[in-house]
This record gives sequence, structure tokens and C-alpha cells, in this order.
Amino acid sequence: METIISLCKRRGFIFPGSELYGGLANSWDYGPLGAQLKKNIKDEWWRRFVEQRSDMVGLDAAVIMNPKVWEASGHLKTFSDPLIECKKCHERFRADHVKDFERCPSCKAEKTFTEAKQFNLMFKTSLGPKEDSASVAYMRPEIAQAMFVNFKNVLDATRKRLPFGIASQGRAFRNEITPGNFIFRTREFDLMELEYFVNESEWEKYFDYWLSQMKQWLKDLGVSEKRLHFVEIPPEDRAHYSKRTVDVEYDYPFGKKELYGLAYRGDFDLTNHSTASKQELTYTDPETNAKFVPHVIEPSFGLDRSVLVALLEAYHEEEAPTSEKEETEKRVVMKFPAWMAPVKVAILPLSKKDELAVVARPLYEQLCKHFACEYDETQSIGKRYRRQDEIGTPYCVTVDFETLSDNAVTVRDRDTMKQERIAIASLAEYLKTKLS
Repeated sequence: METIISLCKRRGFIFPGSELYGGLANSWDYGPLGAQLKKNIKDEWWRRFVEQRSDMVGLDAAVIMNPKVWEASGHLKTFSDPLIECKKCHERFRADHVKDFERCPSCKAEKTFTEAKQFNLMFKTSLGPKEDSASVAYMRPEIAQAMFVNFKNVLDATRKRLPFGIASQGRAFRNEITPGNFIFRTREFDLMELEYFVNESEWEKYFDYWLSQMKQWLKDLGVSEKRLHFVEIPPEDRAHYSKRTVDVEYDYPFGKKELYGLAYRGDFDLTNHSTASKQELTYTDPETNAKFVPHVIEPSFGLDRSVLVALLEAYHEEEAPTSEKEETEKRVVMKFPAWMAPVKVAILPLSKKDELAVVARPLYEQLCKHFACEYDETQSIGKRYRRQDEIGTPYCVTVDFETLSDNAVTVRDRDTMKQERIAIASLAEYLKTKLS
């Protein structure tokens, strides 16, 4: 993890939050490359699960909702973790995180903890200038409830037929007792979720279908199957309304932990919101005119955890040849899938001489219209290749002095390091083929 964290800061993927003022514990800012990497994952997810499907629509909901939403959903009463405190140093921990510890993780004293108390994870705020009970509101701890609350609006506006889904992406906030492990657990994070509405009689079929879709997404994300575990949650550990829950766990450097989740939520949410709001949240079968409350399959994807796993999977160290005969050196390369890479093509003039810039600059401007590109003319060409390897750029295009006579450039492949001479006139099409 330290290696990944160091690379992320050095190359501009992820910075410590508020570092200028000494930082803020477990707060992280996505830098230039990290912001693009995160956006690429987010956009591909939206393209795949919303734009390319006729049975899915999108929703972008407000972060702050009417507090009655969280009362009806049960979050005000049950959205909590067991909190314990060390009697020696008074550090607080989640009880389930230290249950097997013999000593306090903070002061190392023999384990003397207080009795566990439930600690609500919701961030409380107030609306308007007056802070009283009437102004209390909450930062959303999940993005699912907005999709349930808007079920009737979506149904009326789109006239979708079952089965259909609502998808949403956005930030959620949880006042975690013990955040940590880089961007794995933070107090603000991004989610990508679907609520897929089905007839109760078909829930098992669609549960298996969405499990297969999540597996395909993980494969395309570049995640190794050998580091994934699909864990069936036993009845005693599931939410009371769920007949089946599968946690997708991953072998992180700090242990096997959750990455995604898939849950069958039944009709719990729509029924609760219908009862609390006194409004009908039903679906009318167009064939029989029968009214019923649909059941829900919920695939949940953490965007920040997707980024973390993508970084871990992409990181490789390997021996690479140097310019000296029969000598090698360590090469660090981020082998992102091409669609995910923050920079797709780097334009590298062999030197800073003006006659090369006259060709290289227009070439950069031309390719920028098709791909995310970077222009770099500083340091030796070898060091520039290594830098592009470290940020995961699939292709480097070198403009050299031969280019002035043959109107061709050298294209270097990130993974194989093989180089190919390509005519400038056909370069854009060549790269489109390679990056598609």
C-alpha cells in the first residue's frame, strides 16, 4: 500500500487532503491523473449500465433530502456501528474491528474497553439560519433512497415496464468511527448503484443475472479472478428484509475486504416509503391491470474502491532493458486497460529543437481531438518513456529527426515496449484501432 500511495502522490493520482495545513485524517484529493481515472471508470459504468440498455434510466438526486426519508428507511434508528473506547488512552474503535485484539491498537495496553454503544453514522446538519429541531437535516449516507422516493416520478415520466432499473452515481457521507487504508474507507465517498425492479416471482433469475453482470464488469476493470471472493451472507447476518445477499470481496494488501455488494431487498423500501408518505408506490401490470409493489435487486459498486482496485491490479514491476548492452533496470508500469488509462497517447519530440516542435505540436493538437493526450519534451527520451509507463499511458509517439524527411513517427507500446514506424497521415486511425 505504501508503494501505491507514494506513486499516487508523486505522479498526481491522489494527494493527501488539506496537506497545506497539515492534512485532515483519512481525507484524500484526486489529482489531475486520478480525477481522469475516476471519471473514466464512472463514465464507462454509466455507458454500460444506463446508455446501452433500454431497461435502465438514470437519476441524479440531491445530497440533502427530507429527514422523513431517513426515518422511513430506518436509517435514523438502525444505521449505526458498535463503538467502544479504550479505558487507558480513550481512543475509540468499531467493536467488530478489534474483537480479536489482545491489546489496544493505539496505546498497546492490555485490552480494557468499555461496553459497546451504538453510534449513528449519519452526518447531521441544519437548513437555514436557525439551528433548532425543525432545521435538522442529514447528509445522505447512501444514494439508494432517492431512487425509491422517485420511483413513481420515474414510472410516470418514462412509462417503463417491468423489469426495469434506476441507476445513480454520487457522493455519500458516513461518519465512520475508524476510517483508513487509503481510499478504502473514508467519510465521504462516491457510489454507483442500481435499483432493479422486478416481479417477486422472478427475483432469483434477475439476482443471478446481475451477479453475472458484476463479474463481467470486474473482468473488464482488469481485476484478477484469483483475488476475488463471492461470499454468500448467511441469514443471521443479512438485513431482515433480504432473502439473499452476496458480498464481492477482494484480497487487498491489508486483507480480504468488501469491494461490491449485491442484495435482494424485496419490497421493503417501496412499502415503507408508501406507508410513511401515504402515497401509493405500486406498478400496474399492463396485461392484467393488477397492481403490486415491485421487488428490488440492488447491485452496489463503490467508485473509490473501484479506483483503488484498478490501481492495485495495474501496478507492475519488471525488468526492462537499458540503453547499455545486456543491462536491465526495474521498470514500474501501470497496465491499465486502454479505456481506463488517464492518458491514452503521449507525444514526445526527441529534442526541444524548433524544427521538431513544428511537427510535434500540430500532431498533439490533432490527436487531442480523438484521445486524452500529453505533450512532454523535457529530459531524455528514456526517462520520458519511464514516466509514461508509471502513469499507464498505452502508447508513446516519438517525433524524431527522421520524421522531417519520411513524415513518419515511432509508436511505442507500453506493455511490450515494441516500437513501430507509422506514417503521420495514418497515425490517428492506427491509434483508434489499437485503443478501441
